[in-house]
Amino acid sequence: MKLLVLGCKTLREGVLVAVVFFIGGLLLTLAAQHVVPDFMHMNHAVLLLGFVLLLLAPIVLISTFLLTILPGVKQDVDQCNH
Repeated sequence: MKLLVLGCKTLREGVLVAVVFFIGGLLLTLAAQHVVPDFMHMNHAVLLLGFVLLLLAPIVLISTFLLTILPGVKQDVDQCNH
């Protein structure tokens, strides 16, 4: 079983997931600062979740990039339509 099967669709999904994480992290961070009440420190929990999403966005992009430069993947990626 191949766990890290990387193709054209997987590359696009990696970029899309990173963008969704980044935008979601920004929105959650702003919501925690301006919208969520301070009841039982709920704003801190939402702020932490926003920061985690902001941290995961570049990790997903970097890991997708590192998977594309593996030696056996280059020939598969060259056949993608850009």
